[in-house]
Amino acid sequence: MKMRAALLEQFGEPLRVQEVELAEPRAGEVLVRLAACGVCHTDLYTASGADPSGYAPTVLGHEGAGVVEQVGSDVTLLAPGDHVVTLFSPQCGECIHCRDPRTNLCLAIREQQNKGFLPDGSTRISRDGEPIRHFMGCSTFAEYTVMPEIALAKVSPEAPFEHACLFACGLSTGLGAAINTAAVQPGSTCVVFGAGMVGLGAVAGCRLQGAERIACVDLSPERLELARGQGATDLLLAGESTVEEILAMTGGFGADYTFEATGNVAVMGQAVEAARMGWGLCTVAGVAGKGETLDVVPRFLITGRRIAGSSFGGVKGRDQVPVLVERYLAGEIDLSPFVSHRIGLEEVNRGFELMEAQDGIRSVIEFA
Repeated sequence: MKMRAALLEQFGEPLRVQEVELAEPRAGEVLVRLAACGVCHTDLYTASGADPSGYAPTVLGHEGAGVVEQVGSDVTLLAPGDHVVTLFSPQCGECIHCRDPRTNLCLAIREQQNKGFLPDGSTRISRDGEPIRHFMGCSTFAEYTVMPEIALAKVSPEAPFEHACLFACGLSTGLGAAINTAAVQPGSTCVVFGAGMVGLGAVAGCRLQGAERIACVDLSPERLELARGQGATDLLLAGESTVEEILAMTGGFGADYTFEATGNVAVMGQAVEAARMGWGLCTVAGVAGKGETLDVVPRFLITGRRIAGSSFGGVKGRDQVPVLVERYLAGEIDLSPFVSHRIGLEEVNRGFELMEAQDGIRSVIEFA
């Protein structure tokens, strides 16, 4: 079938929306008609050429939601008409990681996905007979996509697509960092560095876990007010004295849990220093730039602080994304402030421009 898609042809160049071919799903694969797709920082990160694992040409996009149109052979859990959220972090349910509650890093298709291929080592997207690689196994800057069944979460049809797509990446990453990775305890004190999508999700996750005090740190007063709406009790403008302010707030000890959601290694260092002596846990969810490293004074670790990384919030997508969507539908998470701009596929580059200008939290592409 023919479809319109936004292609990354050259790093650092604007995406080009053009017509490409999409082949039918093969065994274990599903054809999805996209209804909405968030424009995520990871897409911009790859398009800029900063991602050391990036490749081109490819169809970007990974924060999608849509409707199953067709299934290949051996697909057992999805059927045409089902509403789904795309998962860059799949869940086969069978590999050693899927069977272990300590991680969500499924191994089943990781090698091929990282190369831009579907599990059989080929692509379904082409242009004039030339293969176009898939991005993060998703390629949702397009009218349709073909994905493995294990990389799709079936969600309630009551969830609006513009909100459901947020659970495909940033929102689940933040929520899961608090709920899964850190497992925030009731009555605790938390500090979230960054009030973008991931950070706001972490604030909401801390609230859902019953944290007593939740501070959010950001450079933008407007974003900090959004954090208040998600449950933040204290708002701090970011600066060189941030750690000292947090220590002053916590009797000189630091926070039980800190979360880094900026990708800035200097901020990561602050998040470590702001964690409580004795048992403080710093969860790093932000993605640092190519070649950057995190410097940690060993004394902070010796005196009881711990550091954990969190990919997709430790969320096992097929099992847990539907549960998070249900919590949203039950009114536990307010997503309306997160959708800042609604754009068409032809405006995808504007979505990048809005992100670079920090204009709002998420631009969502809506498909007719």
